[in-house]
Order: sequence, then structure tokens, then C-alpha cells
Amino acid sequence: MAKRPLVVVESPTKVKTIAKYLDGKYVVKASMGHVRDLPKSQLGVDPKKNFKTKYVVTPSKKKVLDDLVKAAEKADTLYVATDPDREGEAIGWHLAQELPIQKKNIYRITFNEITERAVKAAFTKPGRIDLKKVDAQQARRVLDRLVGYSLSPLLWDKIQRGLSAGRVQSVTVRLIVDREREIQAFVPVEYWTLHARLKAKLPPEFIATLREVAGEKAALVTGEATQAVVDSLSGARFVVRSVTRGERKRNPAPPFITSSMQQDAGRKLGFSAKKTMTVAQQLYEGIEVGGEGPVGFITYMRTDSLRVAAEAQQEARQWATERIGAEYVPEALPVYKSRGSAQEAHEAIRPSDVSRDPRSVASFLTKDQLALYRLIWERFMASQLMPAVYDTVAADITAGNTVFRAQGQTMKFKGFTAVYVESREEEDAGADEDAESAVPVLEEGEVLTLLGLDPKQHFTQPPPRFTEASLIKALEELGIGRPSTYASILSTIINDRGYVHRERRTLFPTELGMLVTDRLVPFFPEIMDLDFTAGLEASLDQVEEGAAVSAGRTEPGCRRRESIRDSTC
Repeated sequence: MAKRPLVVVESPTKVKTIAKYLDGKYVVKASMGHVRDLPKSQLGVDPKKNFKTKYVVTPSKKKVLDDLVKAAEKADTLYVATDPDREGEAIGWHLAQELPIQKKNIYRITFNEITERAVKAAFTKPGRIDLKKVDAQQARRVLDRLVGYSLSPLLWDKIQRGLSAGRVQSVTVRLIVDREREIQAFVPVEYWTLHARLKAKLPPEFIATLREVAGEKAALVTGEATQAVVDSLSGARFVVRSVTRGERKRNPAPPFITSSMQQDAGRKLGFSAKKTMTVAQQLYEGIEVGGEGPVGFITYMRTDSLRVAAEAQQEARQWATERIGAEYVPEALPVYKSRGSAQEAHEAIRPSDVSRDPRSVASFLTKDQLALYRLIWERFMASQLMPAVYDTVAADITAGNTVFRAQGQTMKFKGFTAVYVESREEEDAGADEDAESAVPVLEEGEVLTLLGLDPKQHFTQPPPRFTEASLIKALEELGIGRPSTYASILSTIINDRGYVHRERRTLFPTELGMLVTDRLVPFFPEIMDLDFTAGLEASLDQVEEGAAVSAGRTEPGCRRRESIRDSTC
């Protein structure tokens, strides 16, 4: 009897979905994540021997590995079909070390979506395990272990046993602590604004804001100064000095990557980063759909690439043309530029089949699955559509020695907003540049009727506390961590360690979090430095790209080498 090849995926959910597409010609098993890791009871890294690593089978995975070994003994070929990222590559590499299959018969299979088309196409072009990615993952794991084992004992000695620190988590806590201290030290400054309610020949009534006094930019710092301006305008004529009309375009946001999905799901749906990734994983791995069986709804959700497959773009264009009109579809396929460190082999997060719009699949999804799928589907569709267009107007109005300005805009063409509008941080919500605000038709020289002057007192505000969404944005902009790690980092510092407390969506450092940060910063200034941490991430990217080499190590049955790039091991 011919031996069937063994296919190993990461999760049991994928087993059923992928096995269905392979028509029983392969044995499909799940590794349930990593099967080997550095030992918990010891460092597992020897800095004196070129950072030689010691890997052991994870105790909780022994039974899983035994089952995989038995399956491998009945197969002559292994297809590693773990997730298409560093962690998935490393899982595959560890499996290659443990399973009794000749290395020449071990192949790497990757797909960005779990659909019949993608899975079958992947098996027509099997590759090999990418040891540059494995290098990058191993380097990250060793760094995290070395930093954790260096920092944690200090916390046990100075605060209490059981505390932990980490290369990225500790810097993340520092960001939140530093922001809290900035808020506590903030001293508000008073300032005022002055608004005129006006009426022209034609409706509607509108509001103009003071911009200049005696030829200088208006700077009203006290109530008395503001009242003096109000008094000076008693009996003044409000005359239109100039009117400028124009057009403004707003381009759609690009399709989601991991970090932007977490941010928008946090703002619009109130999801934590961890919940977002859990639900996205369900949509990616497959959900039962009527008589079709399990179906993968979205492409791989751990990605920093904005690339989109041309066939997916064509599907989106066809859907838009048929459903909302050809005028919403741009002539050329949109192209979005990824960050320099993005892995362009991946795609952005998008629906695996655009024709499965949220309404048509609502009955198969849970409330949370549907909410996130709708967000992903709408964001992707919008990214393939025309910009929104607004008619704008700005009028300068003189009164005495002052100049007021009225600004307004009305939508001329919905464009992508017919499908989706990007969310904004709560602190920016009051200044929505796309809000409709009507200004009547005005003529230069026209005398306006003053309905009232409204002075308003304000105080400068401290920087806002982080939400999960804004913290992820800050980490991404600073180059700290990677999108695939944000959910676990936040879960660790909030749920596991208690360094951060969440009230609704707002993050506050706990006393413990502040104490831990204060202890670590003077003893480990480099590790706790934001730029240093970001620089390490860039170095890890270079390892993956082959521009840098990770420390060597040996494995049972392998010869000594300067890196792990040796396909015989």
C-alpha cells in the first residue's frame, strides 16, 4: 500500500478545512503550535559557546509529538504547512528535527488564505523551510530569554518573587508609565476663542471664528482680553472680504494589516487586541458554511504587507461595478506602499472571497465573527474604490479691526465612503475634517447680520492616556515589537502581570507597573531605551533578509556551523 504524505498544520481547526481540499490523498495533522522550546527550568542558552541553544520537547506537547512521530513513520514525505511567518517557519524547522523523515523529503507549503484554490496551488509549488526566517525567530527567542533572565531576578530581589520582565513588554509598560507621569506633571493653560453667529441673504445661518486682531493672529489668553474684543465689535459691520471655493479629495485607507486591524477593531468594536486576533484566527482557519463544510473567510491575519493579489482586486472591482456603480471604480488598480520592513510575500488582510459579503454569510457567523468580518470586508472593498470628493468654501469676514473666518464643506461624491469610513481616536473626534458643515452662498462685499458673539473659555489638555488602539499605533511608529506580537504583549502586561489596568478602553499603569519601571530603568538603561529596542527589531529583520547572521549552535547529528542555514540539519 502506497504511503500517503504527511501534512502538518498548526491548529486542529485547519485540519478539517485543508483535508477537505486535499481529497484524502494526504494525512493532515496538527502540531498545536510549537513542539519544542527552551527549557523553563534553566536558561537554555550558553553565551560562552556562541549562544548555543538547548531545545527540549515541551512537556504539554509530548503526546502531540508522539502522535506526529507515529504518523511520520507511515509516510515518506512531510509537507510543513504551518503559518506563513517566522513562528510558523520555526515550528516547521523543529518538526523537521523531531520527525523520522529524510530531510530531502521535507517540503514547505505556505498559503495566505485557506481556500481550495490557494491550498491546491501551494502543493504545485512546494519549497523548503526558509532558514533565514528560522534564524530571525531563534534570535528573537534567545534575546527574549536572555533579557528576561537578566531583568526578572532584580525584580524578585527588589520587589517580590514571581515578577517578570521582558525585552518588549517592559518597554511597553514604560511608555504607559511615562505618559501617566507626563499627565500628572501637566499644568493647564487658559485660552479663549470667539465665535460669531451670522446670517447672510441666503440661508443657512453659520458660524465664523476670530482669526486676526489688528493684523496679528488672534491670541486670546484671558477672559478680560476676550471681552475687550467683544466690546470693540459693538456696532461693527460684518462684511465679506473674500470667498474661496475649491474641491478636496479624501483617499481611502489601505486594506488592513495586523496593527491597523487591531486599532480599528478596538475603536469601532471595543475589541481588545487579543480578542481581535482570536476572532480573526477563527475566520482564517475555517467556519462551517451550510453544505460547503469549513470555509476560510479571510487571508492570513499576521501580516505587515499591503500587497493585494490582482485577482482579489478584480473581484472587488466586479462587485463594486455591479452593486454600487462603475463610477466608483478607479481606472487603474490601486497600489499601496508597505513599510520598508514588511514581508511582501504576504498579502494584506482581506476577504478570501469578496462575493461573500457580510449580509450573505451573517447566519453562519457569531456576533463577534460577523462584526470583525464586516470590518475587514468593508475596509478592503473601500481600499479598491475612488476617493471621496468634497466641495469646500472659506470666507474671510472683516469687522472693525478683526477678521473672522467661516469654513465649510459638503460632499460632492461619496467614493469609498459609500462602503466604509476609517475610525479615529476619540481625542481627534471633535476635529473631524470630513464633517459636513454648510456655509451659504456669499458675495464679496456682502454685509452680514450679526446674531451674536459667543466667547468660549478653554484650557490646554494633557496628552491622552493610551487605549490599546493608540498604544499599538505608538509601538508600530516607534518600531517596537511586531504586529504579530502586540496582542500577546498587551495581554501579558494587563492580564498576566498586572502592570497595567484597563478601565473601559483606557490604560492606566498600576502602582506595581510604575514600581517595576522605576527599578528597571536605572539598572538596565539600554534595554529600557525605546531606540535600542527598536534597533533590535531592525536587526532581526536583517537576519530574516539574510543581511545579518544569527549566532551559531549545534543540534544532535549536525555539524558545527556559523548559522543554522544548513539544509542537512
